Amino acid sequence: MIRTFALFYPTSWFFKPWQCVTHMFMHGGFWHLFFNMYTLFIFGSVLERVWGAKKFLLFYFLTGLGAALVHTGVEWLEMQHWMTDAAAGSQAAAQAIHNLKMTPTVGASGAIYGVLMGYAMLYPDSVLTLIFPPISMKAKWFVLIFGAIELLTGITGTGGGIAHFAHLGGLIFGFLLILFWKKRRTLYSRYD
Repeated sequence: MIRTFALFYPTSWFFKPWQCVTHMFMHGGFWHLFFNMYTLFIFGSVLERVWGAKKFLLFYFLTGLGAALVHTGVEWLEMQHWMTDAAAGSQAAAQAIHNLKMTPTVGASGAIYGVLMGYAMLYPDSVLTLIFPPISMKAKWFVLIFGAIELLTGITGTGGGIAHFAHLGGLIFGFLLILFWKKRRTLYSRYD
């Protein structure tokens, strides 16, 4: 099932085009699924009430696809680096290429980060309180801090097994989509 529906690097022998969407419906365990769905329920329901179901669904899937695009783009950059080293005879680089092609990406976290960005842009001064640690802050700072953490952990490679750049991709595409709708004066229009 993982080989069919998880997202693989495009030159992997496991890659299929539908994986760009289906990976969002797979998760890496109970807690991964729980926190994604909890966040979707809390913040997504607010956006859905403002935009309607169709526009929210469009936003959700576009941020999820954008997350997959950014994640794959970063993998492509890594691949270019490793291919140069592999051509020079590096066994470590050849192993890294193999690992990249064999590692699946699963989860809706990129789309969830897009939802967080959407909420923060519509309600920037609403106060959120984290569960761990119990700290209260405005939504705009919450999302900026989470984005900074994802960027830092993505660049340093800490927090292995997490697609940090997919999370950033969701934030970026959420931000761009909201800006696009604002520019067209359709941010608050409903599609249903």
